[in-house]
Amino acid sequence: MEYDIEVTVNDVRYKARIPASFTLLQLLRDVLHLTGTKEGCGIGECGACSVVFNGELVNACLVLGVEANGATLRTIEGEAKGEQLSDLQRSFIKHHAAQCGFCTPAMILTAGDLLRRIPTPTDEQIIEGIAGNLCRCTGYEAIVDAIREVARDAKGGAK
Repeated sequence: MEYDIEVTVNDVRYKARIPASFTLLQLLRDVLHLTGTKEGCGIGECGACSVVFNGELVNACLVLGVEANGATLRTIEGEAKGEQLSDLQRSFIKHHAAQCGFCTPAMILTAGDLLRRIPTPTDEQIIEGIAGNLCRCTGYEAIVDAIREVARDAKGGAK
């Protein structure tokens, strides 16, 4: 069975017809061709598919595509404003927090969600906040440094 859905992703309205069994991840990647969201494990354990769904961070592999009908989503493609990278994107580059890059899109969205909820997190809160996102390359230190810098700069700290 297929369903017609309408969804807003990164401020763009889309209409699509998808099978009932499609996940949100499949909708984003295979139908809307927004491939920044990655599939890692497919069972909600790695966080590579994290997106913002109606203001909440979710694993797109665990959400059915039909649940996105009428929803507002933000993916990594919506992080930059035109050619201007976000503060998190710039900080990840500066701190070499993006090595292979596979986990980076979801890690940036997760970090943004953390900073929205806790604008000046401690290192422990940063580590806990990104715990659902696995990274095999960085050892997490550079990622924590990048997030810490954005939080510090947002509250007017030294650069």
